[in-house]
Amino acid sequence: MNTKGKVASGIVAALVIIIGGSYWHQSTHFNKNTKINGINVGGLTKAQAYDKVSQTKLTNRVYLDGQLIYQGSRTSAGYRKADQGKFKTALQKQFTLFPSSEQRNLKITPSESDSSRVKGIKQSVERKLKTLNENRQAPVNAKVVWQNNQVTTTKPQKGNQYDVKRLMRRLDQNAYDPSIRLPKLYTQPLGASSSEIKKQKNKLQKLNHRSVNYQVEQNRYRLSSKDVLTKVTYEDGKYTFDTAALKPTVKKINREKATLGKSFKFKTHSGKVINTAKGGSYGWKISETKAGKTLGKALVDGKKSVNAKADIFGEGYYTGGLGYGVTKNHGLGNTYAEVSIADQHAWFYKDGKEVFSADVVTGKQSSGDATPKGVWYIMYQQSPSVLRGTGDSGKSYTQPVSYWSAFTNSGVGFHDASWRSNWSKSAYLNDGSNGCVNMHPSDAGTAYHAIVVHEPVIVY
Repeated sequence: MNTKGKVASGIVAALVIIIGGSYWHQSTHFNKNTKINGINVGGLTKAQAYDKVSQTKLTNRVYLDGQLIYQGSRTSAGYRKADQGKFKTALQKQFTLFPSSEQRNLKITPSESDSSRVKGIKQSVERKLKTLNENRQAPVNAKVVWQNNQVTTTKPQKGNQYDVKRLMRRLDQNAYDPSIRLPKLYTQPLGASSSEIKKQKNKLQKLNHRSVNYQVEQNRYRLSSKDVLTKVTYEDGKYTFDTAALKPTVKKINREKATLGKSFKFKTHSGKVINTAKGGSYGWKISETKAGKTLGKALVDGKKSVNAKADIFGEGYYTGGLGYGVTKNHGLGNTYAEVSIADQHAWFYKDGKEVFSADVVTGKQSSGDATPKGVWYIMYQQSPSVLRGTGDSGKSYTQPVSYWSAFTNSGVGFHDASWRSNWSKSAYLNDGSNGCVNMHPSDAGTAYHAIVVHEPVIVY
């Protein structure tokens, strides 16, 4: 072999030895900047690393940006011989053929880890972070605004509140470090370039060309975005609708269709059609606020039609509104109670048929306690019940009754009156009730079961 061949062979042999030696060392020792649970194990074998980590006590201290925010008692980490295999896996995970200066912090959970310890630390740290945040500035997300067919996006503003969720994740990841050191992580605002803001911007731009049909009973009102919306803001995952533009339309619809507080046409037991007194509690009206939310959401979501039924309101014990969509009997339906003050008589109808009628005594006219005229509704029923109020003398009274069906917020209703002796047709003029419809004890039970909650009560 010539000299050049010998030199080449020597170089190859040296490389084999160097590479082989490096491989052996690297496969049996941790790289110099490797940590396990925050403990430096650089240059150690897996057995040495296990000894060092397992013998290190946990201080159970938590630092935030270098400041101590939680201090517990020192405890053992809880490693056992069975955990040695985890150190072998960690050694293989960080293996490089040649020495590396890369910073690595590997995590190994001990087999006898104390879950209650970690839970207690997390609860205490989370409370501390929330307390610290009370005196810190929250970030302000970018928001999308639609107004006058223009869509703009406001700039986000940074704050200095700690990001509790991210910090708690960090705590979880470092739960078995001798001391847990959390970095300064602030909650970041949602920026104008975020996918969510861009998505909402595109969504609101479509309002310029949208309209929705507002179905109110049998009538349909076609409304554009400008008819409904003055301003729309999307912020923190929620829409806020300024619907001042809708007010004239809702007022118009209520004039044309709503029944609350209005006079009803009513066909009495005798067949005569009358106009009832205004101001009763039976009926419905559209809420400007509810309608604005319903129509605003419909426009944003691209719906073609929505019904006004969810937007109505009423008065009295039940504020949901009654009679919406009812067409029979001029909007009163065929199940109702009828009270004639002139006749001192009450009739009860179900599905258009009279099921019961009886003489009654209504409120005392001479004292101004007359039973209020208008269209009301049965608010609730109780059997038995106790009536409480103030009599003509000004003294309060408590009166047990067997049957009570209230139909006004002021405390007027149907009830039995076992104490009454004057049942004449003229008793109501000077010897009437405090406003209620008094019934014979023998009639009150039948009447009570002939009526249901929410049915109309027409007093005229």
